[in-house]
Amino acid sequence: MLNEYGFVFVKPDNGTYGNGVMSVELWRDELAPESPMQYRLRYGTESELFPALEELYEALEKRIGQTPYLIQKGIHALTYRRRKFDIRALVQRTPRKTWETTGFIGRVAAQQKVITNYRGGGSVMLIEDLLAPYTNAKEFARLYKEMKWIGEQVAAQLARKFPRLKEIGLDIAIDEYHHIWILEVNTLPALFPFKMLHPKEVYKKIRRYAVAYGRLKASSK
Repeated sequence: MLNEYGFVFVKPDNGTYGNGVMSVELWRDELAPESPMQYRLRYGTESELFPALEELYEALEKRIGQTPYLIQKGIHALTYRRRKFDIRALVQRTPRKTWETTGFIGRVAAQQKVITNYRGGGSVMLIEDLLAPYTNAKEFARLYKEMKWIGEQVAAQLARKFPRLKEIGLDIAIDEYHHIWILEVNTLPALFPFKMLHPKEVYKKIRRYAVAYGRLKASSK
């Protein structure tokens, strides 16, 4: 996969809060273009260089242990002030039994980190602010509409296999060509970040849907 893409993520098959996520990329010193290619492993705010694939593999084995991991193509996504960001789409089952993308939040990684999760030091922002340097009003509207549609299609598809599914948090990256990529799907997404950023009427709908399918109690705040 490194030969194919040059950059991959190595992540737990079943993880939370971005724990255990690492990235690996082919790396060469830009100041010494004739130097040999190496492998750069990043985790948290740390990074290590390995001259051989075998040494990289041994380091990964030690960090992974017996936990099932997967390897995922790396995306060179848009950044905010040189920090990685992704977009969380909240998709909910409506009282009419349809699927609706009810909110978006941008999640910005802490400096030098590969994960954007709030509990991993990340911060949340409006997607309008994150995408403003890259889009005009027309292009933003196109991306917004496409992300909503993707969220609803993913939820509907998963519900065919998991009929008790009521909500998903879809993590999305946008690359330099404005292609949309699905990073992962979460089946118990946090709701409080949407309350932090969205207008009251938007969060009221999110909460009303969550009460209808039993995630929250009617008296819950």
